Amino acid sequence: MTKVSLIGSGNVAQHLIKAFQLDNSIEIVQVFARTNKNLEHLIDSDRITSDYSQLQVADIFIIAVSDDAIAEVSSALPFENQLVAHTSGTVALTTMHAKNRRAVFYPLQTFSKDKKVNFKTIPICLEAENEKDFQILNQIANSISDAVYTINSEQRKALHVAAVFVNNFVNHLYQIGNEICQENHIPFDILKPLIQETANKIVTLSPKEAQTGPAKRNDQKTIRAHEQFLTDEKQATIYKLITQSIQNYGKKL
Repeated sequence: MTKVSLIGSGNVAQHLIKAFQLDNSIEIVQVFARTNKNLEHLIDSDRITSDYSQLQVADIFIIAVSDDAIAEVSSALPFENQLVAHTSGTVALTTMHAKNRRAVFYPLQTFSKDKKVNFKTIPICLEAENEKDFQILNQIANSISDAVYTINSEQRKALHVAAVFVNNFVNHLYQIGNEICQENHIPFDILKPLIQETANKIVTLSPKEAQTGPAKRNDQKTIRAHEQFLTDEKQATIYKLITQSIQNYGKKL
């Protein structure tokens, strides 16, 4: 059984706790959290500590905190030559303190506090400084996921930028669409089948093949009508920028 301790109590840490608890080959030794509040519904209080010096022996310590805190947390760990992995999509492996064996255990998914996820479908991207540590990561990852990848720090940085485009930016566009609906007394639910079908098409088509709409068709009459309708300057700017990007995509400069 692989012994795992987690450092952090946010969304990623909580979802990892749930995933690890479902697998009999993984034992959660401890979770470090400044308070028990975020974790008391997930794990016994005697396995939660707010004191680094009280951290017990484990096969791997997984740091699941904000990107800006990773270096500080890795430096604060009161031991050396232990396997320590972070869960960030953007932070390089070498950002962590070199006193321990450094690795990355990056689950590529959007995590919300009360939204259940199926970890078996979540890609987990791994990186380690040596083969022995990679095998420990790989064993844990394959215990909870059916999609495990070897991704180095530069690739992970590119992957995270791509993820921001397809997830965070797209969700922001949902927000704008929702605002337009609300302003015009239209239920946003009307758009949900369209949103779902747009996502479903990517399973069988490339994004290029799936692209439709007035910008793709170069329907200038519709585009001008949309631009005139959008009285909100920020919405209009985003509309024009994305329209131009769709129309210019693939063209040689």
